[in-house]
Amino acid sequence: MQLYKQIATVLGIGYIKGGGTVASIVYCFIWFLLPAVFVESYWQVIVALLITVVGTWSSGKVEIDWGKDSSKVVIDEVAGMAVTLLYAPHQLLYLIIGLLLFRFFDIVKPFGIRKLENLPGGAGVMADDLLSGVYAFIVLRAVMIFQANYFS
Repeated sequence: MQLYKQIATVLGIGYIKGGGTVASIVYCFIWFLLPAVFVESYWQVIVALLITVVGTWSSGKVEIDWGKDSSKVVIDEVAGMAVTLLYAPHQLLYLIIGLLLFRFFDIVKPFGIRKLENLPGGAGVMADDLLSGVYAFIVLRAVMIFQANYFS
């Protein structure tokens, strides 16, 4: 199988029913296993950017074979989770809240997220999940601030 299909499907996860959720959970699992010094540093930004660039390329390539925004493409969910968890404390609570928030925004697609799917090629595949990740990031930060002010 071509490299771009392996990347787009995150090593075949995209072929599984519910692949987007599975890919998001796999990213969370890997994130949680990494040392806190890594996930709470600028390296996480570099990883998110790399996933976005490679994901945009690979999802654009598979569009020729699979059509616009195929359900097999799940690298976009990985990129969205990477954005959601940027600089999040390395704690299971925030990981779970981040996952739930990201999946909510990715599935419901409020506040202009759906419009981004109309962008051409891989940009359209990736952009809606990246914006879902940004919204989830913002709400997760609000939850963290609320928790720190009222429950610490």
